Amino acid sequence: MRKALIVWGGWDGHEPEQVADIFAKVLQKEQFEVEVSNTLEAFADAEKLLELDLIVPVWTMGTIEQNLVNNVSAAVQNGTGLAGCHGGMCDSFRNNVDWQFMTGGQWVAHPGNDGVNYTVEICQSSSPLVEGLEDFTVCSEQYYLHVDPAVEVLATTRFPVVEGPHSFNKAVDMPVAWTKRWGHGRVYYNSLGHHADIVAMPQVKEMMRRGLLWAAEGKVRAQSQISAVSSSYSGMADSQ
Repeated sequence: MRKALIVWGGWDGHEPEQVADIFAKVLQKEQFEVEVSNTLEAFADAEKLLELDLIVPVWTMGTIEQNLVNNVSAAVQNGTGLAGCHGGMCDSFRNNVDWQFMTGGQWVAHPGNDGVNYTVEICQSSSPLVEGLEDFTVCSEQYYLHVDPAVEVLATTRFPVVEGPHSFNKAVDMPVAWTKRWGHGRVYYNSLGHHADIVAMPQVKEMMRRGLLWAAEGKVRAQSQISAVSSSYSGMADSQ
């Protein structure tokens, strides 16, 4: 049975416990063994993280010890998937650039705050992860992010919707959902999910379900790749 770890906490305004519960139910329905923790010490056992198929952070802001970030990073580099949403993954640990590098982006603003009506535009044909999905509207925070140019963008939203200092620039399509690689591991992020009711929207929940599974499915492939590389090095050594 595949194993997932969900770690929730940080700023209560994002309803991390409720969001974690939604993700746990999605994964349990997909036959995962799910552990849910409300402490960052869940990242302290490096060997345990390496055995997981998936890590789901639901932790906004806060601080984290560097060794815990190192443990998560090592696990993902070795094939453990990493997936999350909104501030629970890309507004975590603002002082830790290693976390930001791994996750692919960092929140910097949400012009208009909560209650902005905007469209999420699916990048059709960008990935099987969005196959059959259609554009939809949402009333929530519209996240403006600083984004790693290496990510593969799955959905976007147009800025500006609400006026502000950013409005004097040309219109931009800000990534809403993306994937990236971190070592042998898969990373998925979706900026939707300010509150649990947004995560529970059918469109958002389906996007997250696909992202969680995609990230976790990378573990088996990663293990094969690592084994192939090890066998190659072993063969080279034997021939010398």
